[in-house]
Amino acid sequence: MSLFAKLSSYDDRSARLAGIGLMLLSIFMFSFGDAMGKYIVATYSVGQLLWLRACAALLVLLPIVWKQRAEFFHLERPWLQLLRVTLSTLEVAAFFLATVYLPLADVITYYLACPIFVTALSGIVLGEHVGWRRWTAILVGFCGVLIALRPSSQTVSWPAMIALGGSMSFALLMLITRSLRATPDIVLAASQFGGTFLLGAVLSPFGWVTPSAGSLVLFAAAGIISVAALLCVNRSLKLAPASVVVPYQYSMIVWAVIFGFVVFGDVPSWATILGAAIIIAAGLYIFLREQKLGREEQVVSPPV
Repeated sequence: MSLFAKLSSYDDRSARLAGIGLMLLSIFMFSFGDAMGKYIVATYSVGQLLWLRACAALLVLLPIVWKQRAEFFHLERPWLQLLRVTLSTLEVAAFFLATVYLPLADVITYYLACPIFVTALSGIVLGEHVGWRRWTAILVGFCGVLIALRPSSQTVSWPAMIALGGSMSFALLMLITRSLRATPDIVLAASQFGGTFLLGAVLSPFGWVTPSAGSLVLFAAAGIISVAALLCVNRSLKLAPASVVVPYQYSMIVWAVIFGFVVFGDVPSWATILGAAIIIAAGLYIFLREQKLGREEQVVSPPV
């Protein structure tokens, strides 16, 4: 092997390791931000969280938005962009609303099913061909959701339905994002935070609690962390193939269990653990199958 080939191989390996490291860091930050959000909504309304968190995020993004402001005036399919922002806003609100009543690990488990929903909906909504192997994996994944949900007249609750609905909204969001892949990243990110800003501004006056200085720091930190995590995800996907880094996103369930136990004293049930394991296995199979068929790589980013 020539020196040039050795250096190229070393650079490629370094880039992949950096990509994996950034993905793991982003998932930690997203999980930490989710735990902060759950802690905040124990005292303040979901509307306040959405609004003040979005304020901090948009302030951080403002210099980039100003620099690339021309991109916001030439959007492809504006109505589809609006639908994407609406779905993004609703699913983030559903996520934090569900955490008011459910352990963090339970909510994350429902959101882990997103790749399964994306694959199922791509066959139904977009007319993409989904073979019997992936349909089998989808059914297995749904079994995992049912196990985690523990359906019965006593256990099915509105918070669980809200979390599951948020996960399905996130799946639709991913499908629309796939079709709007020509839209610049800054437009996608800023518009999502803009949507939560508007919804939060509408909802926050209802049940408003004047935040203390310490709480304002938490709100600001939640927004800044979400932006930093999103930037790490994007950079990770530029350094390494999605097939290398995306499977590490499933580490979010580990952090959800850790933060849930340490901060809130939540102990996940065996049903949640088993359901999460089945969902992860089905999701990884679907992802690897996508790669083998040479289809467009699916990227599952946590809610922003």
